[in-house]
This record gives sequence, C-alpha cells and structure tokens, in this order.
Amino acid sequence: MTHLKPLQIIKKAVFITALASVFLNTVSIEAAHAQSLGDLAKAAKGKGTALFRTVEFRSKSFKALPQWARVLKKSKAEVKLLNACANNAASCKTPQQKSWRKIIQSAKSMSRRQKLDTVNKFFNRWPYKLDSEVYGVSEYWASPNQFMRTSGDCEDYSIAKFYALKQLGFRDNEMRIVILKDSIRGIGHAVLAIYEKNDILILDSLSNLILTHTKYRHYIPQYSMNSTTRWAHIK
Repeated sequence: MTHLKPLQIIKKAVFITALASVFLNTVSIEAAHAQSLGDLAKAAKGKGTALFRTVEFRSKSFKALPQWARVLKKSKAEVKLLNACANNAASCKTPQQKSWRKIIQSAKSMSRRQKLDTVNKFFNRWPYKLDSEVYGVSEYWASPNQFMRTSGDCEDYSIAKFYALKQLGFRDNEMRIVILKDSIRGIGHAVLAIYEKNDILILDSLSNLILTHTKYRHYIPQYSMNSTTRWAHIK
C-alpha cells in the first residue's frame, strides 16, 4: 500500500510542501493585524492543544486548495446518486453505487465507534495506487465514486471515508481531512480526523486500528479541511 519509488516519494513531498506554503501564506494574509505566522504562534503560546498538538488558524476560503474545491463540486451530484442507491437498491446502476450501498447498509445501525471501525476497514481494502498511475498526473484528489472505480492514494481514502461517515450521521464539523508529513518515512500523507467529545480519533489508510491523535507523534499536519472550512497548522 505504501511502496513508493524514490522519485515518486520526492515528488509527493515537494507537492505537499509547496501547497502547504501557499496555504500558510494565504492564512497569514487573511489574519488581521498579523505580521507573520511567527507572530501568530507567539500570540498563541501555550495553546498547542489542537490536532496533533498544533496551533491552528482557520479560514473559510478554499482558494489555496483547488483540489479540494474541485472534489466538493464534483461530489455533489455523485454522492447524491450514491446515497440514492444506499437508500433504495432499485436505484443502484453501477458497481461503485452497489459498493456504497453495501457499506452504508451494513453500518447504519451500528454504534458511533463501530461505524468508524467498519468504514475504515472497508475502504482500506482498496489497493493503494499512485495518481500518476491512475490519472497520469503527479497529484489528483478523487471523489468517492472515482476512488471506488479506480482506487487511489492517501487523500482519496480519507475523502471516501469522509463522505461515507457523513451519510452515516457524522456532522461535517466533526470531521477533517488532514494533509500532513510523516516524519519517519519523510513523505506526505493524509488521514481523516474524527472529533469526539474529549478526543480526536484518526482513521488512517495504513492501519485498521483507530487511535487518538496524540499517539501519532511522527505526523506533522500542514493543513486540514471539511466542507466549509480549512485550517493551517504549525507546531
């Protein structure tokens, strides 16, 4: 699932770093009266208790995240068809819709934690595929329907889980797709964060185990987002 070639690892890391730089610059511009993110960090001293023990800064603009903006737009019609199939078998026309119905129907009566476990394991069964292999480009974020048709990489797993859990009753403000750096492997990665009452749980394509965010000391978040908001993160 994670056997990337050296050049592919470098390209992925460069993309994540470049996009994070654009994102952070945008946030610093939007922050009122802020000279730099350094000034913001000083002002927030002692407040690194957010996701992965970072300080975070919020914005409502997705201009710095065109890939995510495109997924949001593309997924509107697709998810409507997927959910129609989930609610009525007669509406299922494609293998992707039938797969969606399978996970939604199997998990809908479960407890909240059981839904997380079931959705995480279900989508983690898809094989890991590079964007260059599937789409012929170095970086492409897939909608849930696209992911179930061709599979994909770490962002795509998180996006599919995000929309499935949304259909299963999780609120948008309880979830975030997180783009981060894995400091052990030295590459970019993505996970889905679930906000519980007293914790943040991580759904990771690398494991079926769901652990608290504080266990992942090697994960350094760059930015995170849901359907309405994005956040920049600094240690």
